[in-house]
Amino acid sequence: MNNESIIFYILSAVLLVSGVLAVTGRRILRAAVFLLFALSSIAALYFLLGFFFLAAVQIIVYIGGIVVLIIFSILLTHHIEHRLKKPSLNKMLMSALGTMVGAGACLLTIWNHPFPEASNVEPITTMDNIGTKMLGFGEGGYVLPFELISVLLLTAMIAVIVIAKRKENLPS
Repeated sequence: MNNESIIFYILSAVLLVSGVLAVTGRRILRAAVFLLFALSSIAALYFLLGFFFLAAVQIIVYIGGIVVLIIFSILLTHHIEHRLKKPSLNKMLMSALGTMVGAGACLLTIWNHPFPEASNVEPITTMDNIGTKMLGFGEGGYVLPFELISVLLLTAMIAVIVIAKRKENLPS
């Protein structure tokens, strides 16, 4: 086993443990910090695989945007000690069922995908080619992902405002 495999397994373990702790944690600030660790390990996996643009987007948008907004809203609204309610048995069973269906769909898709061998042809990277890809909306274009990211950030900002404006005496 080479060093790259060891690093992959360590990052995968950190991702799985912090993802489970982010979802099952009852303290909201700890759950946000575990979400930060999970997203950071995903970015590290992208770097390990050589997808540097995706890793940068992961860090800038999700870690730098979403998680920081969540943590700031928790800290600024004095919800540091806020504990989430323990979910009912029905919700836990439905969540487990949904998780199994989602995992089954992912595994079925992975097993049925042909995964063609990658070509060794290096792409031509000129300023004209990069500009065309950045402004393109067809195959290989980046306009749609940037629009989706802007909608995601807007949704996160609205969620942060809702958390900040919530009354202290209302049940959560």
